[in-house]
Amino acid sequence: MRAPLRASEGHRAKYSSPAKIEGKKSNIGRKESKAIDAPKYAQLDRHEAGDAFDCRSAVLTSSQLEIIKNSPGYISSIKDMTVKVDTTHTYQFLGLNSNHGVWPVSNYGNDVIIGVVDTGVWPESRSYHDHGMSDVPLRWKGKCESGTQFNSTMCNKKLIGARYFNRGLLANNPNLTISMNSARDTEGHGTHTSSTAAGSFVEGASFFGYASGTARGMAPKARVAMYKALWDEGAYLSDLLAAIDQAIMDGVDVLSLSLGIDGLALYADPIAIATFSAMEKKIFVSASASNEGPYLRSLHNGNPWVLNVAAGTIDRVFQGTLTLGNGVSATGYSLYLGNFSSCEFPIVFLGECENVTSLGSAAAHKIVVCLDRNDTLTEQVNNVGKAKFVGGVFISNNTDLASFQTSFPAVFFKVEEGRKILEYINNDSEPKASMRFKETLLGAKSAPKLAFYSSRGPSPSCPYVLKPDIMAPGHQVLASWSPNSPVADVVSEPLFSTFNIISGTSMSCPHVAGVAALLKAVYPDWSPAAIRSAMMTTANPLDNTQKPIGDTAKGYGVATPLGMGARQVDPNRALDPGLVYDASAQDYVNLICAMNYTRKQIQTIIRSNYNCSNPSIDLNYPAFVALYNPIEERTTKSQRFQRTVTNVGDDAATYKVKVKRPKDSVITISPEKLVFGKKNEKLRFSLAIRYKTYREYVINHGSITWVEEKGNHTVRSPIVVTPTNTSL
Repeated sequence: MRAPLRASEGHRAKYSSPAKIEGKKSNIGRKESKAIDAPKYAQLDRHEAGDAFDCRSAVLTSSQLEIIKNSPGYISSIKDMTVKVDTTHTYQFLGLNSNHGVWPVSNYGNDVIIGVVDTGVWPESRSYHDHGMSDVPLRWKGKCESGTQFNSTMCNKKLIGARYFNRGLLANNPNLTISMNSARDTEGHGTHTSSTAAGSFVEGASFFGYASGTARGMAPKARVAMYKALWDEGAYLSDLLAAIDQAIMDGVDVLSLSLGIDGLALYADPIAIATFSAMEKKIFVSASASNEGPYLRSLHNGNPWVLNVAAGTIDRVFQGTLTLGNGVSATGYSLYLGNFSSCEFPIVFLGECENVTSLGSAAAHKIVVCLDRNDTLTEQVNNVGKAKFVGGVFISNNTDLASFQTSFPAVFFKVEEGRKILEYINNDSEPKASMRFKETLLGAKSAPKLAFYSSRGPSPSCPYVLKPDIMAPGHQVLASWSPNSPVADVVSEPLFSTFNIISGTSMSCPHVAGVAALLKAVYPDWSPAAIRSAMMTTANPLDNTQKPIGDTAKGYGVATPLGMGARQVDPNRALDPGLVYDASAQDYVNLICAMNYTRKQIQTIIRSNYNCSNPSIDLNYPAFVALYNPIEERTTKSQRFQRTVTNVGDDAATYKVKVKRPKDSVITISPEKLVFGKKNEKLRFSLAIRYKTYREYVINHGSITWVEEKGNHTVRSPIVVTPTNTSL
């Protein structure tokens, strides 16, 4: 419901109270919004089994809340909070094409409805054109709400819904005037995420000459429904919950949530509670892992019934070229957006570029070369920008050179490539150089890699289930943008564009939402767990050099499942997974009942019509997590898992198991062969692991793979031995 309600309005109450959510934007260099405490309370109310999670909010004093807490039927309350928000080529990088695979089989996700909770939508964007689309499905119950600079005629057969939610924001800020009181996106984030998931084909897309080509979402024929709950003026939990609740009632098939709340137990996390209801309605939920990596236990949205998405790089690099006076050219990383003269300029090497005064005296009409010896690259870039050089050349072994976007002409080089630049300057009495920008390289090696900022598991709220689940493109993704929201500054002047390149798990999340829409179009009766399993067990463990996927965080080497889950999503292989690990709502209930929660805490999540007669932390999940406490003495532990797999292949099939055991462990599988007599048959197996523990934080990982005899299916599941010494 949209309006704040008084508690006396009389629904069977699952009261929730106000909590604080951080509001961090997802791309590099964005500011963080401040969290605000206020005596405002959100009421969470469920109707009878099968209804949507119905979100209510109420403005209560502390004394009023105490009265409600003592009333019959009260279960819980959660304080209102602020919320944290976390393509021309990514479809090719993921193997999507029009000739074969999941695109033609699913008719590009035709008629699947993707709900996006975000900052709104720019309806005039070409990504929402509906050329050639059929009528809106009759099952759709949503609508297009009018508001400031937005009317209902702006929706069409592609953008079929647009609603906005700000009652919680206004209740917490009574004197606030909202500048754009409608579903229109004035920030860009919602337009970017929704067009990534399901944008229509847009020819001639680019970002000031970078990444030029035809843009499209993962599911170009899916429908988009936008639920604006994140505002320039702030974002509150009560509005977010109202948006999710409305999306469920409107009839979305997939939800994309590039946002989250840090540090809450499942029973205290309203997003976990709301998405449990979505799962009950067979709505697939894709959620971002957050951008707090590379630290362990830094992710949010670690809910067992939600697919948690990590961010990876792609094989596209944006470049600039430095041509030296001797004719030798060096190509490095650059995302400079302005125009630049092709003339030669004097070039000078000034070491580490840490002295602003000396830089300023040397700046006139020159290109400066800086060498990063002490990991001070960001400081050097800022210093050169202030000194007003013609251009900057930065030589560094920083692992994230490709991410620097500068307001002045600049190119970034690895040390090895930078040597020939320094040699030329040292050996020429009057060194000169010219610079060229707006170059895009496809097919760069090695990709994908786990982005350094992508948050890592284990999930603080539920460490028994592997999170993140999977990795998808999230680094330097091009998608549509709000043209009134600046994308960069060049020479202190703001630049505007209908497309933008940004990075974060906010970008990887809608990729997976789009892939889920493709699978939903082919398998409309599959549960969210079956779709998740299809993606996880067919994920690609190798980069484009056929080596294990690496981690861009300095010194991390090969990425682990705690960083990228089951590896990189592979949409075409997910179309035909062979076997799936399915799970029902009752299976999740069994897990919740085994988590040492009180009865009220359990009821907060699952309500009373489920029972706790079979509690078990062993969820039927396509991954295995063995935990140990590093505070305890080093010892050997054992854990046993039970799993059920369903044959979704076309006919009878036999699978044999292949094991890659984690270091210092012994794995036993029983049986080692699964013989299916028909499609949709279910068989059980057990996995037992004996593993050593450590006094340090050591992560070991391996996998089991069910390999089909005389067939093409391989069904891979990660095994992780990981420390955890606390849980929420």
